[in-house]
Amino acid sequence: MRVVVVTGTDTGVGKTIATAALAARAGADTVVVKPAQTGVAGGEESDASVVERLSGVPAQEWTTLDDPLAPDTAARLRSVTVPTVAAYADRVRTLATEHDTVLVEGAGGLLVRLDTEGGTLLDLAASLAETHPVEVYVVCRAGLGTLNHTELTVAALRARGVEPAGLVIGSWPERPDQAEGLNRDELPRVTGVPVAAVLPERAGALRREEFLAAAPAWFSRKADA
Repeated sequence: MRVVVVTGTDTGVGKTIATAALAARAGADTVVVKPAQTGVAGGEESDASVVERLSGVPAQEWTTLDDPLAPDTAARLRSVTVPTVAAYADRVRTLATEHDTVLVEGAGGLLVRLDTEGGTLLDLAASLAETHPVEVYVVCRAGLGTLNHTELTVAALRARGVEPAGLVIGSWPERPDQAEGLNRDELPRVTGVPVAAVLPERAGALRREEFLAAAPAWFSRKADA
């Protein structure tokens, strides 16, 4: 059994597309979990739906909240009771007994609170790592500022004894500027974590067949080893 956690350095960095790409190459017996999905009242396609549309891998949403806010803020705003991170961890462990691979997509960055007791995705990953080998992928931006944000995320993981499996650049431009071009090499140098994949911008607009055909080329050879 394999547990993979996908987090981002921030919101809007391409985490869902990265989750879909990881799901597409994870094997047939794979399930994706979104513990907390916010902003559902806006009528936009949910992250789980995007993952299913692109990868064909089934995806579950466990807690849905109306407002486009951090899960704990959205829950407090509407006086909604939500599960604790410990409860989420137990559900992931149960799925891990039923599937070869469980992918868990976080909400926003690593320290965004998933429950109203202060539990974060970092807490979830650390809890799962106590009982299962856990691979954590950090999705980051290509542009200016990404080195600081990515180093902070990696440092927070290591402080809890979780070594990241790889970085994923969530949206790589067709014409990278100077900072973007340099950051592709700088990210692994400053963090000590390899770049596992570089996803092209607008990858989420591909049809499933196109996405599945293109995804292998986005991953480094080391990620395939």
